[in-house]
Amino acid sequence: MLDIRDDRQMRALTGLSINQFDILLDAFSKAYEKLAQEAYQEGLSDGTRKRRPGGGRKGALPTMRDKLLFLLYYFKVYPTFDVLGTQFGMVRSKANENLYKLLPVLYQALVDLEVMPKRKFSSAEELKETLEGVEKILIDVTERSYRRSQDDEKQREHYSGKKNDTQ
Repeated sequence: MLDIRDDRQMRALTGLSINQFDILLDAFSKAYEKLAQEAYQEGLSDGTRKRRPGGGRKGALPTMRDKLLFLLYYFKVYPTFDVLGTQFGMVRSKANENLYKLLPVLYQALVDLEVMPKRKFSSAEELKETLEGVEKILIDVTERSYRRSQDDEKQREHYSGKKNDTQ
């Protein structure tokens, strides 16, 4: 398990200060409880629930702090699941399982804190309204190769002016 001694180390391992981590931890804990309660109710209604909440083995991430630290460490360092599992005392398959089980909780916590960017807009007006007062917009895009037509006219129509790439 990671032993974080100071703010500098917390930033290096998670990208957040200790204060930011604590704020996110509070929202993460609430989101976890909410989603766990929903899963419990769903398990009761469909008959798949086998034991009461809190029953069963505790696992390698017993506290909310450990769970959040696990997620943030993964996103900051981006290790393989072998390395992630070794750092947190579990096998790689459990590291993978825990990551994908906890991702929706982190997403919900970020939504609750209102720090998730809006990704879809229904109209140009909605986009303009959202960006009102914003001076600069940075857009990260990926250029993709385009399958060229064999027809010379159509090739010229889509020519970007760049030299051939060596893919």
